[in-house]
Amino acid sequence: MNKLLLFIPVLMLSCTQNKKKTTNEKEVRPIERKDPHSYSEPDNCVVKHLDLKLNVNFDTQILNGEATWTISKTGKIDEMIFDTKGLNIEKVTLDDDTKNAFYALGDEEEFIGQPLSVEITPKTKKIHIFYSTSKDAAALQWLNPQQTAGKKFPYLFTQSEAILARTWLPCQDSPSIRFTYNADVTVPKELLALMSAENPQQKNDSGVYHFEQKHAIPSYLMALAVGDIAFKAIDRRTGVYAEPSVLPKAAYEFADMGKMVSAAEKIYGDYRWGRYDVLVLPPSFPFGGMENPMLTFATPTVIAGDRSLVSLIAHELAHSWSGNLVTNATWNDFWLNEGFTVYFERRIVEQLYGKEEAKMQEVLGYNDLKESIEEMGATNPDTRLKVDFTGRDPDLGVTDIAYEKGYFFLKNIEKAAGREKFDAFLKSYFNEHAFTSMGNDAFLAELNQKLIKNDESLKKKINSYAWVYQPGLPKDFVAPVSQTFNKIDSLQKKLASTQDPKGLSKTIGSTNEKLYFIRTIPANTSLKLMAAIDQEFGFTNSGNAEIQCAWYTLAINQNYKTAFPAMKDFLINVGRRKFLTPIYKALIKTPEGKKMALEIYKQARPNYHSVAYNTLDELLKPQ
Repeated sequence: MNKLLLFIPVLMLSCTQNKKKTTNEKEVRPIERKDPHSYSEPDNCVVKHLDLKLNVNFDTQILNGEATWTISKTGKIDEMIFDTKGLNIEKVTLDDDTKNAFYALGDEEEFIGQPLSVEITPKTKKIHIFYSTSKDAAALQWLNPQQTAGKKFPYLFTQSEAILARTWLPCQDSPSIRFTYNADVTVPKELLALMSAENPQQKNDSGVYHFEQKHAIPSYLMALAVGDIAFKAIDRRTGVYAEPSVLPKAAYEFADMGKMVSAAEKIYGDYRWGRYDVLVLPPSFPFGGMENPMLTFATPTVIAGDRSLVSLIAHELAHSWSGNLVTNATWNDFWLNEGFTVYFERRIVEQLYGKEEAKMQEVLGYNDLKESIEEMGATNPDTRLKVDFTGRDPDLGVTDIAYEKGYFFLKNIEKAAGREKFDAFLKSYFNEHAFTSMGNDAFLAELNQKLIKNDESLKKKINSYAWVYQPGLPKDFVAPVSQTFNKIDSLQKKLASTQDPKGLSKTIGSTNEKLYFIRTIPANTSLKLMAAIDQEFGFTNSGNAEIQCAWYTLAINQNYKTAFPAMKDFLINVGRRKFLTPIYKALIKTPEGKKMALEIYKQARPNYHSVAYNTLDELLKPQ
């Protein structure tokens, strides 16, 4: 036997208790991992299908579950290794045997939790793990009624990416491992349960919901939401879920979803997941969206009332190809998910809303990327596309590097090879590698073999090495330009001279135009002019979260205190990390601002998901 033999002196105890440490550290040989963020050993034994039973208990804020894994082995393997973090393992059984199987929980490591080793036999086909979650499970956010739109019922949602699935499900938590699943979830009868699977469209009388995901997915795409949720169809294969009071606004905002799916199919082939629905979550959701198969989780901050922020839906839809269909092999290959998706998102936007709209997004993305590189340092190895987060939380890789640098690398390939050839390459790439994983080096090998094809001139233009393995941006990179933004630059010069913004709101109308305008307001702008700009555009009381974030950050830097009450309200009621981080960063630059930040954070933190407050705890900790 392998590592499991080393646990035998304490196995009987481990079968009934969740011990952080089951054996002397010197006795356990290190586990060699292909995925540095998972204990699993898929080359020896891998999961293929999950049958999950869950009971959702809002009183205790705990999930009680039975995870039955169908497994596949190579050779005479005598143990199976799962990832867990904070789970209470109650018992493990094998196949039809009701007797407790031997299992052991290893030492806990920061970020990645504990390995769960289960002794199996050559004949073992299924492993049943009976467990419950902890109250502080990082993937789970339990909301009380006051934290919801309706104020009447509690709410639960999960966030499994990157390595949080192991906090609510014992699994092989690596993006390279895929499985199908069925689930039966029991919830209070007044609530509806949804998962990243085939979903019900209305509540039933029993409170028990059955789910099937027929396509193999990695664990980070496991998702669950439970709440007072209603549904409205957009067209035959798209629709919106939301709390009843939010649903009409959400359905209006996402009216183009069906058109987006059709536009995406024209570029890279059939949508393979059946339905594409969106669930609008309460404000504490830490991301803009999460691409859970068949059911994107979305932040309510995209509901601006004018459909101006729906590129987020284009992004999450694009993940149905890049990420969900072809998945990064490890979190060190994260740019293969996000860079591809930003590229695909902007192609969808271009097709539906025009080239200039896509170009404005490209310029805004470049400006964000430039700021990120300056903040991180141009020689910082984390500004490479091929990163190494071994021993670190892979959530640190959720930066503009993976998204925007990844995008510009693919845009460079398009420019070098021509759009027609690059589209043919990508369409083939998605088809040939559907429902599998792809690593950075394997992708570059395929690029060389199927697109570059020993063309030295094309290879030099693409310059993969500089883009992927070197920090910062290549020396020959040419920044994108928007004609619309050039006009705004001229208006900024005129404003600096006249100090009178009257009438500008009639010229600067779209969200992207306003964002660029705010971000190019000079640092030496007087408070009088700030007030005049605010009066002209109404930025302080805007209902557009993107504009609010940009304006509040500027207001803090300019000490424009008129915006501070609205800024405080925004921080307390919005949980999207993308917006929280720059505002808090701006606040802590001064002693007075840091004092304000800490006071606000004390009140706001209970409303944030762990993904958000883990980042902000680090940002706001005493120096």
